[in-house]
Amino acid sequence: MYNLPMKLWQIGEFGLIEIITEFLNKSGVGDTPEHDILIGVGDDAAAWRSQGAPQLGTTDILIQDVHFSLDIITWRELGWKALAVNISDIAAMGGIPRHALVSLGLPSDTEVEQVLEMYQGMAEIAKRFALSIIGGDVVKAPLVIISPSVVGMAGNNILTRSAALPGDLIAVTGYLGSSAAGLRMLKAGLELDEETAGYLRQAHLCPLPRVGEGELLAQHGVRAAIDLSDGLVADLDKICQASRVGARVMTNRVPIHPLVLAAFERDSLRLALSGGEDYELLFTARGDVIEGTKSLMSSPVTIIGEIVAEPRRVTLLDEEGKAMEWEGGGWEHFRDERFA
Repeated sequence: MYNLPMKLWQIGEFGLIEIITEFLNKSGVGDTPEHDILIGVGDDAAAWRSQGAPQLGTTDILIQDVHFSLDIITWRELGWKALAVNISDIAAMGGIPRHALVSLGLPSDTEVEQVLEMYQGMAEIAKRFALSIIGGDVVKAPLVIISPSVVGMAGNNILTRSAALPGDLIAVTGYLGSSAAGLRMLKAGLELDEETAGYLRQAHLCPLPRVGEGELLAQHGVRAAIDLSDGLVADLDKICQASRVGARVMTNRVPIHPLVLAAFERDSLRLALSGGEDYELLFTARGDVIEGTKSLMSSPVTIIGEIVAEPRRVTLLDEEGKAMEWEGGGWEHFRDERFA
């Protein structure tokens, strides 16, 4: 067990999750087979069996001035993104989102019109994925808090972080770094051309979860996956730790959108490796399995590396195949600048 007391900044978000997981398992209310739990704490979503069909459940909270600024995001975009990040967790497990509960904390001076605008954004993405918003809660709070929970269904093959094997190739959907580039544009007030500005704003504030892609991966033999919320290096490291493997990434193969390359040429690789919030899917499988899925996907699929037995960490390689020094991490709550 851990030596207590400790401050959250000393252990970070992932250290806290590890402690909570250990506590829940030891207390007997964590991974309990008698309750038909298939996958407990530690993956993108929990999974359980109800009347013979695997179910998925996830929750992700967004807090004003931690995850978003109302100076940057509109209320409609906030509603869309809050639901999107939860839907993405279901997609990462190969599931289909079905129902959502939305809990809100709101200051008393929040305008009703603003709340309805937020729900308009949620309704738009919910309709896109045939998702029902079936309830929730509202409380008074000193700032805006939005905490959706999404329940979904999975097939017999549930994608997990712990199923990567040495010899697997590593692949990603879409482009990486677009959301981080959008955040930089919005925070710095950069004036870019209309096409670039529109693409980057959409990428950061209204991401599109890869639900169809996740379902196809699960149906065609992929076993390991994660959605890219905290950055490629950070999220791939989670797969390495859960699967007890290592990963080698060829950085010259990481897909970066041409508009991001044009606007942020010098920083585009850093944005792609560490930026986070792209909500693309990263997955591993044999080469023939990945090749078999490419023609079925509505988004590009790029092979960027391979899973190895050792060392159990992410190794970045330059275009000549040499290991790169890399200090850029992904997003992690509670870590202060000394540990970033």
